[in-house]
Amino acid sequence: MHSPSKEIFAKYTDPETFARIQDFETVTQMWERSRKEFASDVAIEDNGEKYTYAKLDQDMAAFRTVLREHTEGEQVRVGIYSPNCYDFVKAYMAVVTLGYTAVILPAQLPAPAVFGCCMKFGIRTLVYSPALADNLSVVAAQAPHVARIDITSGSDTATEAVACTGKTPCVIMFTGGTTGQSKGALLSNEAVMQGTVNGCYGYREVFRQRYLLVLPMSHVFGLIRNLMTSLYTGSSLYICRNNKDMFRDIAVFKPNILVVVPALVEMALALSGKFGRNMLGEDLKTIICGAAPVSPYLVTECARYGITLLPGYGLTESANLVSGNPESLTHTDSVGMLFPNQEYRIENGELWLKGRNMMTGYIGEDEDPYTDGWFRTGDLVRIDEDGYMYITGRIKELIILSNGENISPAVLEARFDELPFVAASQVFEDIAEGGQHILALEIVPREAGVAAIQAEDKHAYMMAELNRVNSEQQGHERVSRIEIRTSDFERTPSMKIVRYKKCN
Repeated sequence: MHSPSKEIFAKYTDPETFARIQDFETVTQMWERSRKEFASDVAIEDNGEKYTYAKLDQDMAAFRTVLREHTEGEQVRVGIYSPNCYDFVKAYMAVVTLGYTAVILPAQLPAPAVFGCCMKFGIRTLVYSPALADNLSVVAAQAPHVARIDITSGSDTATEAVACTGKTPCVIMFTGGTTGQSKGALLSNEAVMQGTVNGCYGYREVFRQRYLLVLPMSHVFGLIRNLMTSLYTGSSLYICRNNKDMFRDIAVFKPNILVVVPALVEMALALSGKFGRNMLGEDLKTIICGAAPVSPYLVTECARYGITLLPGYGLTESANLVSGNPESLTHTDSVGMLFPNQEYRIENGELWLKGRNMMTGYIGEDEDPYTDGWFRTGDLVRIDEDGYMYITGRIKELIILSNGENISPAVLEARFDELPFVAASQVFEDIAEGGQHILALEIVPREAGVAAIQAEDKHAYMMAELNRVNSEQQGHERVSRIEIRTSDFERTPSMKIVRYKKCN
């Protein structure tokens, strides 16, 4: 059992800044500090409007009044069904500073799923975006007891924030869990605050930064690392409403920190290579990258543009961040060192966690996600002598060969991903024409990497290199079929690759 200390991150910023990174028990306590210290600073910029911390605080107080008019009691669960926008921020912060629990419903949910979530999670009040009003038809017809509030509503009367404790439920977020089925993970106030403060470790400039929000706030990476850490640090957050406009918004807002998934970095680097300029902007200094494996190529390529890319690892169940890599150029394939106020152990290669950042449990599920107080992540890891962690695969993705050998696709994929022309890869179990089960590999080529190939027959060159890497693997790890795709893999809304289903 190990307990990391925050002091290991002290050297990555100056002593004064590090001293300002303090723990808060609740979101209300954190907000009390931010609204006073950063009152005149811009908190949110959205759709051409700028909202200061003072204005956001005023609008939160008015929306708390609206909530109180429709809701009674304690431990109330309020659904928030809206795309990224200023009103989402206002509503979410109003809910949790009132001592209620926010249930974040992804904007892409259809009407039957919205109704199902209301029933499963005990939502008594549903805050919705007018753009999604048509998707409330099933709720209106079958659950008239659920109060519905337009997210743009306000009031002339202010309602004060409510003092609660760190154990008070804060937010329920969708997660794939360790079984791959969508569940609702309940995070307490102290869990959310630990995830928020973890976002402050491992880089030099922390407070009063300029963030761009691209990730959906229905994803834990977008809500906690992007929104909450921004509000904690008195930073300005520009909301990009459409990912297609990301590079235009970067040029306008000039962020110095981005919180993104690897696929978006890959896209930015490809466009930078094509147009001969930095599509991420000259002001950008730091990229926090996670939610999917980060290729070492992205780390080294970003460095060419003067951008520090910091990979990390987290789970919805851990309020996002578990570890972060402040020295990515020397540990390019690591997800970094574990953050403080958590304990970890490794059992048969699997990472087990406990701590104030961990969820209370899954809502509406019979399973107990804890084993003797430990959360089993399902992730296979190793930790080197310097304390840096490396993900070596997921238990549920292990491929069991007919000879009993266990294959971790992630380990093999990482070896092929080292080739400069490989943007993404997937190793999976396939069935050959004769009916035997085999290992197969598909890769998505990186445009810039392919362009740099000098050989006349680029396809033949790539196949030769892939076969070379394949031949260097142990016999049971070698793939029997290799395919170079002409299109990307199917991806989830958070841009993770959707793995092929296992063969029966």
